[in-house]
Amino acid sequence: MSTASNSKINQEHGMIGNMRTAALVSNDGSIDFMCLPRFDSPSIFAKILDVDAGHFSIQPTTNDGINAKQQYLLATNILQTRFLFDEGVLQLTDFFHRNERQRVTKPLLPWLIRIVECVRGSVVVNVSCEPGFGYATEKHVAKVDGLDVKDETLTNSESHLKKSRVVFTSESGFEVDLRSVSDSENPVIPIQWKLIDGSRGPKAFADFKLEEGQSVAFVFRQTDTIAGNLDPLLTWSLLSALKAQTMEYWLEWIRKSNYKGRHRELVERSALVLKLLTYEPSGAIVASPTFGLPEEIGGVRNWDYRYVWIRDSAFCIYSFIRIGLTDEAEAYMRWIEARLKDAKADGSLSVMYTVDGGRVPEERILPHLEGNRGSKPVRVGNGARDHLQLDIYGALMDSVYLYNKYRAPIGYDTWVSVRKIVNYICDNFHRPDMSIWEIRSNPREFLFSKVMCWVGLDRGIRLLEKRSLPCVDRARWYAVRDQIYEEIMTKGWNPTLQTFTQSYEGRDEGTLDAGVLIMPMVFFCSPVDPRILSTIARIMKPPEKGGLTLNGLVYRYNHWSYHDGLTGSEGAFLMCTFWLVEALTRAGKHDPSLLQTALTLFEQTVSYGNSLNLFSEQVTKTGECLGNFPQAFTHLSLISAIFNLDRMLP
Repeated sequence: MSTASNSKINQEHGMIGNMRTAALVSNDGSIDFMCLPRFDSPSIFAKILDVDAGHFSIQPTTNDGINAKQQYLLATNILQTRFLFDEGVLQLTDFFHRNERQRVTKPLLPWLIRIVECVRGSVVVNVSCEPGFGYATEKHVAKVDGLDVKDETLTNSESHLKKSRVVFTSESGFEVDLRSVSDSENPVIPIQWKLIDGSRGPKAFADFKLEEGQSVAFVFRQTDTIAGNLDPLLTWSLLSALKAQTMEYWLEWIRKSNYKGRHRELVERSALVLKLLTYEPSGAIVASPTFGLPEEIGGVRNWDYRYVWIRDSAFCIYSFIRIGLTDEAEAYMRWIEARLKDAKADGSLSVMYTVDGGRVPEERILPHLEGNRGSKPVRVGNGARDHLQLDIYGALMDSVYLYNKYRAPIGYDTWVSVRKIVNYICDNFHRPDMSIWEIRSNPREFLFSKVMCWVGLDRGIRLLEKRSLPCVDRARWYAVRDQIYEEIMTKGWNPTLQTFTQSYEGRDEGTLDAGVLIMPMVFFCSPVDPRILSTIARIMKPPEKGGLTLNGLVYRYNHWSYHDGLTGSEGAFLMCTFWLVEALTRAGKHDPSLLQTALTLFEQTVSYGNSLNLFSEQVTKTGECLGNFPQAFTHLSLISAIFNLDRMLP
């Protein structure tokens, strides 16, 4: 591959998708990342990781300086990029269609639709498409041909469709095509495709001139090799209908949200992001649509987040229920129940799953990819799949409890599965694990895992008490819950520093961990318990004074002194920063000054999203997005922080 890595940063992208996969569109009109046909399929475009790993770009050709602006159309996932320059204005509209109301002989294939329009002046447009099949490892062939349609089925304005398609076929037989069509109400813009040498096979190139008011649309899709003739003929009227239906779909969906607070735009965009990260057939939500984006520029912490973590379940269900998206909460709960049925004999679960509930692939390195701005190795699969992370059981139990409380009572079969989970916690809470941060060094007895084990027991007890559910082990549950609580308060508390520490082993050295901010959020302790308040105060100190906060951003732990098994550094965690906001907000009910601090910190933190209000996992000291993008956990914690702020503010 090329020795020149892509210099585009995460925050210069928008996201589109169809609840099967997602694509990142840069503000210069290039699709820099997409996997096909699913989130966890091999990438077909990955320019964000290597300039030769595949792209699909549509850009104006001009000698003038270009000012590019991106926005979503209203509260939808239809993305618009506008290129403004002296000679004119070019507008690019990108979306995957939603077609529930489209009557065709079979469902339309998942089309990626790109519509380019000259809004002002006269513009020469450059189109370049080079797939990188199989994580840019497979060679491919390409050909320019026409569609298999009869001449008499075409109108005069559609006659150019006979030679309007480029077909790319990988060496493993995966086939995609790229088609184009002009606005039928204007003079036809013929697209003359040229095939030129690319990295692993031909790439398609075309340039053409648009006058004011003229438009051309491009459709990139996986071909239907079984019954391609049933896929409808690509026409301008069809694309116009699909765009209108897609707009209607998203507007109708977001109207289901009952959030009417002061941060409506942020909440709705976060909800739309989470919907795009949902794998619709199963209802599960991936942590992020990307892999390999760095947590440090030039660093080695480059992971694959295209999977579903059990840990996310409680946060997802809580967020969906709080803003009225109960159908999504229901779908996620069905996915959780399916995982409970798949539990091992001892009641244990995997840390993460594929979108359809399968086993996550083994972690491996893609050595041919240079990485984003030279950050490598680029990894796919995830080595944490085999970790012991005991905190996941508390998160799962919290999600079941929340669903039972706010949506619908759980059934007996689910309760039987729940009892196995709680008993597993009783049997294993004492074990060292890798916990939420998935460290790559020796296991420890992390406070976060201990707190979440307490949560698992507490929610199990609440369920049996409120529903009078049968449980012969209830006395043991009570005893173990209390035992864990007392342990945390003794083994996890440093009386000299007056702070909760990262682990029992790290108590004497005073290692801090922002994960303990979860304590008041899960009702482990009062939000104004002196111990949590003194811990918060210490976390808010800068690193050079023993804290975790720099420029208002919270690091998850002091990686500069604690060895987590990896080299290099990382950015501040936005999720942890929103957790700090929420902890301060809850305490602010009793101390108005803390509420004001929470509000100020919140306003600072949301400024680290991009112009589209998309948020990454981490942020550099200079405010640049780091890590896989966009990140579900960040958007979930943002919604939770907003909900709690709204409850406290007048």
